[in-house]
Amino acid sequence: MSSPALRPQMLRTPDLTQKDTQALRESIREYFMNTFETYESLFECLACEDAFYEKPIALRHPLIFYYGHTATFFINKLLLTHLITERLNPRYEALFAVGVDEMSWDDLDDKHYDWPSPQQVKAYRDKVKKVVLDVIDTAPLSSPVNWEHPWWAIMMGIEHERIHLETSSVLIRQQRLDLVKSHQAWQPSPITGVVPQNELIDVAAGKVTHNQQKDNAYYGWDNEFGHHQAEITAFTASKYIVSNHEFLGFVEAGGYLNSAYWGEEGQGWLNFSEAEYPTFWLKKPDGWYLRLMTEEVPMRWDWPVEVNYHEAKAFCQWKSQQLNQNIRLPTEDEWYRLYDVASLQEVGEQPADANIHLDYAASSCPVNTFQHGDFFDVRGNVWQWSETPIYPYNDFEAHPIYDDFTTPTFDERHNLIKGGSWISCGNESLYASRYAFRRHFFQHAGFRYVASEQAVSIPDSHYETDQFLSQYAEFHFGSEYFGVPNFSKALAELAIETMIDRPKVKALDIGCAVGRATFELARAFEHVTGIDFSARFIQHGVQLTKGETLRYTLAAEGELVQYKACSLHQLGLEQIKDKVDFYQGDACNLKSNFTGYDLIFAANLIDRLYRPSQFLSQIHQRLNLGGVLMIASPYTWLEEHTPREEWIGGFKKDGESFTTLDGLHAILDQHFRLITAPKEVPFVIRETQHKFQHSLSEVTFWERIK
Repeated sequence: MSSPALRPQMLRTPDLTQKDTQALRESIREYFMNTFETYESLFECLACEDAFYEKPIALRHPLIFYYGHTATFFINKLLLTHLITERLNPRYEALFAVGVDEMSWDDLDDKHYDWPSPQQVKAYRDKVKKVVLDVIDTAPLSSPVNWEHPWWAIMMGIEHERIHLETSSVLIRQQRLDLVKSHQAWQPSPITGVVPQNELIDVAAGKVTHNQQKDNAYYGWDNEFGHHQAEITAFTASKYIVSNHEFLGFVEAGGYLNSAYWGEEGQGWLNFSEAEYPTFWLKKPDGWYLRLMTEEVPMRWDWPVEVNYHEAKAFCQWKSQQLNQNIRLPTEDEWYRLYDVASLQEVGEQPADANIHLDYAASSCPVNTFQHGDFFDVRGNVWQWSETPIYPYNDFEAHPIYDDFTTPTFDERHNLIKGGSWISCGNESLYASRYAFRRHFFQHAGFRYVASEQAVSIPDSHYETDQFLSQYAEFHFGSEYFGVPNFSKALAELAIETMIDRPKVKALDIGCAVGRATFELARAFEHVTGIDFSARFIQHGVQLTKGETLRYTLAAEGELVQYKACSLHQLGLEQIKDKVDFYQGDACNLKSNFTGYDLIFAANLIDRLYRPSQFLSQIHQRLNLGGVLMIASPYTWLEEHTPREEWIGGFKKDGESFTTLDGLHAILDQHFRLITAPKEVPFVIRETQHKFQHSLSEVTFWERIK
């Protein structure tokens, strides 16, 4: 498949670790110009000014927005990294800033915008180009350019524009035909032929490992960084991505009319769209036609069908009946497994070994053109829908200057697409790239199917947003502040040290909250039980025991938040998860089976109980003789938690001060003896990025003597 001479030749994403800074500067400059000018040439496919303002689809902005959006992105990000200090056009840099993610059909945006003319936007783009080139030519540059480097913002702007090169091409393809025109640099492939017969091919079991770090040679988006590993069971996969002809069988069988093939969400989209066949198909009196970017052509039956996730999923349901097998879309990890068995490498110099990077045509091509091992089109031609909603890898961090690139998609409604399309270039073409769209969204995307009895596991992508719960998660599992060690870990280590010559079979962490001390105690005890009154606290501990990642947001300032995550693997606690159980329970009214412990650990609990004296007078029944009770508390008595008459200290008694330690002795001395003198352990609670509570908890250890 030859590359037409007039095709835009898209440079590969540059190596950001090259030591020669002048060469690095030149490669970034070339990459910027190549991207910026190709993007503008794409909009030359619009036939008139009306094409800029009439929405191609109701769920997106008109094309004038995307024409200006990528330019304002450069200015907004360069300001954040202080590579520039002034705005070019504050109105444009607000107007074109947000509103990119596709909406749902029940989320239509009818807001009126006072859009500028295409000529005005082009003049603005010219000014932006001059600003960016000036930065590239004159700003200090050191190698490598990585996540923390201010020049990361330049690469972010370039790769962002390459994303919109693709998404804008889809919108142009959805624009009315009379509003677009052919362009010599954007010609489709002329190749079509006999449709190949699809078949299922075996894929052996194997391991997938992903470990992209911030010192990688190429630019990456935040969701690509981190560690991920998975064991993949054997499966079979279709040799080809599904062609228009293969999908025709589903259409002719009434697939769009049979609700049994469509899930609830898919049926909702179907009801809204009233689709009867793929959106880029046209049914005319003389037969089927295919809408390309700027023209309609007789159907290319051997080209890949382009559909959304719901259509691909419905086809798989139909195919399952035809083959009497469990047919579904591949998971993201199964796509990586296909990549590995096909022995693919990163897209190298031109031309690529796939219909990708605009190396061949401004369209798809036959599904049997590019062979990758036993398969065709493992990458390139069209994106491939997966069964996997996007989720963060372990160690995920949102980049501080674009913290809403990925995080809004962690909603289990955006599925990953893999492999890239004919126009996917730069970062989009890399093995590590991870892009996700809402399942009703159209891209240059099709699919291949797999046969597997393996159930699809949906990784958790939920971020705890409740501020109270998030504060506890950070308190237990987050960063250390002002040099104060993690409180739960410090207390657990102190308890283990106290138990050095004592039995360490069973421990109870009562009032365990989200469970950090429960896990830390399991380093020394054979089994640890964590109990808390709050079921929502407990669920986070349970989540961690399952090997999942706990994700939460922290208040930064005002409406701004930071995204945090932790796992037992990160904390070095993965090996003890089977030694821990969590239960919901009332410390003042525990079930009788919670007994026989060598240690009972009660951290910052007693001044939050509604009847602390009841808890303390009965707790000996839960301990073995010689067992130890640890009480830690800042003694912050508040009537909102404990009725005044239930306080065990912190008041005047018989005219004298009666401390909580006095109250502890009064209740516990009947069954316990104080082992050591009280000790103060500090802790810090983060409320916002600039507000913290620093407190001291008094810790006492009591041995049960009778």
